[in-house]
Amino acid sequence: MRFEQYQMLKQHALAACEAAGAKFPDVGQMNPIILAYIGDVVFSMYVRLRLLPTSGQVRVIHDLGSKMVSAVCQCKAMQELQESLNEEEQVVFRRGRNAKSMVPKSASVHEYRMATAFEALLGWLFLQERQ
Repeated sequence: MRFEQYQMLKQHALAACEAAGAKFPDVGQMNPIILAYIGDVVFSMYVRLRLLPTSGQVRVIHDLGSKMVSAVCQCKAMQELQESLNEEEQVVFRRGRNAKSMVPKSASVHEYRMATAFEALLGWLFLQERQ
C-alpha cells in the first residue's frame, strides 16, 4: 500500500466516524497514556505496512515489526527527534515522558518513558492532523 492510499483510507475512516457522530475530545486535554495508545497503533500499522514488501511470510513480518516497535527502538527514535521538536511538541513529549504507567521487563525505565513520549507525540500529531 502506498502512502497516498493510506492517507485516503485514513480520511475515509475519519469521515465515517464523524458521520456516525463520534467526537474526539480536545487533543491538548487528552491523557498522555491515551495519546501513547493511539500513537502505538499508528506507528505499529505504519511499520507493518512498510514491511509488507520484505516478505510474504506473516511470521517474518511480525518478528521484524515487533523489534521495530519495541520500547528500545522507539527510545532511540525519540532521542534522534528530540532536538528538532518545536515548543508545542516539546510539551507533548514531556507529558508523555512523565506519564505514570507500568514498565515492562523488556526495557529500562528510561527506555520505556522515552518510548511512551514517542508514542504520545505520534498520537498527538495524528489527532492534530484530523482537526
